[in-house]
Amino acid sequence: KVQVSSSQRWTSHSLKVETRVRISLGCSGDLPIRAGQTSSFSIYASQIRALMFDLGEVVIGIDFGRAFRSWARDARCDPAAITTQFRMDDAYERHERGELDAVGYFACLRKSLGIDLSDEDFLRGWNDIYLDPVEGIEQLLREASHRFPLYGFTNSNPSHREIWSVLIQRELTYFRSIFLSSDLGIRKPEPRAFSLIASITERPTSSFLFFDDTAENVIGAKEAGMQALLVRSLDDVRDAPGKLGVDIT
Repeated sequence: KVQVSSSQRWTSHSLKVETRVRISLGCSGDLPIRAGQTSSFSIYASQIRALMFDLGEVVIGIDFGRAFRSWARDARCDPAAITTQFRMDDAYERHERGELDAVGYFACLRKSLGIDLSDEDFLRGWNDIYLDPVEGIEQLLREASHRFPLYGFTNSNPSHREIWSVLIQRELTYFRSIFLSSDLGIRKPEPRAFSLIASITERPTSSFLFFDDTAENVIGAKEAGMQALLVRSLDDVRDAPGKLGVDIT
């Protein structure tokens, strides 16, 4: 049986196909709201007892263009056509929640992309989206793990886990737990997903500081009561908490 999983976003560096929501920020346009400001999106440093990280584009790079090019080669078509047709649609989200298996998702892709590939062809491209670990993240996680328990939360499923768990094997050693949407049956940015993780870890939602490169997921975490920061580069993970009075290293 062929298994495959998806990622929370598809990115080819210059390609951002998901809608990015710009959060209204409280200082300069590049900094989160500072601790102590009166806002539902404030960061309260004294409450933070655990750190939680998205994986894709925070711990490991992702490039969905690699999948599109692989599928285009096998289908003998223009990669641009696949790029244009691909959507994070209902089937995509059901697959990330574990409600639709790989064979079912591939059947949906055949219709939506208009290409007749085998499950093996789809799997080969689907598993090729991962790049190297984000440069510098391993040292940051190592240092942060001496001060806080670390958790991960990614929209993914077991077949993709088989890929990234090897590529970031060293980085994963610093986490106490990695939560997958397909295991939980719920995905980011739904606030209930964050509340469920807080319940499983037996920690108040407000005690988490969550890092994600997607604004919708940051908003979802905050709506659940977590504290969260939008990540655009490693510098945001390294520097922003310190500016808020949270020393993670």
